[in-house]
Amino acid sequence: MLKLLSYPLTAIYYLSFLIALLIFHPIQWVSFHVFGYQAHKKSVDALQLVLMLCGKVVGMRYTFNNPNQIDTNQPLIVVANHQSMHDIYPLTWFLRKHHPKFISKIELGKGIPSVSFNLRHGGGALIDRKNPRQSLPALMKFGEYIETNKRTAVIFPEGTRSKNGHLKPFQTKGLEILFKKIPSAVVVPVSINNSWKTMKYGSFPINLGTHITFTVHKPIKLSTFKDKQALISSIETTIKEHVHT
Repeated sequence: MLKLLSYPLTAIYYLSFLIALLIFHPIQWVSFHVFGYQAHKKSVDALQLVLMLCGKVVGMRYTFNNPNQIDTNQPLIVVANHQSMHDIYPLTWFLRKHHPKFISKIELGKGIPSVSFNLRHGGGALIDRKNPRQSLPALMKFGEYIETNKRTAVIFPEGTRSKNGHLKPFQTKGLEILFKKIPSAVVVPVSINNSWKTMKYGSFPINLGTHITFTVHKPIKLSTFKDKQALISSIETTIKEHVHT
């Protein structure tokens, strides 16, 4: 019965999601080109909240557990597992005080209202995974931007989304570059749970009533770890221990 009900609700959800993207696209354009970075950021933050409200149509709930006091005047590297597109806009909203910037595949830089514009102009990194000559310099430039402006780099080291919630092995190259280019960073591991369940039946219909949780673990000062591979292994273990399937 719930699955049957999910078909019309999913259609309404996707329609409301698309309308939000279309409405905020010109708002972002004007904010960025006329008023600059801060105005653009506020428009992006507002969009994330609206997208979360759209999720109520299909009963999505979000809980962000962060017992830590994290200084906003420092660069961060947020390392999280990745389960669905529904990881991204809640993370952007809950971390908004830290100016989160994402590493995304280059294909997302065109054709998606609001999303593509923000990825191109908001400070994120667009990388071609099949072309190291493009992706490595892009990651380096991204890291330098984060270090200089004290922003937050968000990286999903699994590389692709987990369709069943199980943590995939970390690909370490991106993290290694960020560690090198953002030496003053604090690393913040985050475990995401249940996001994959929204896509239990694929992209249509959306599984109703999913409670997506984000657990922020103890921040780690990057400079205190000389062995960066050991740090990556420790982060991976911490995230994995708190991912439930």
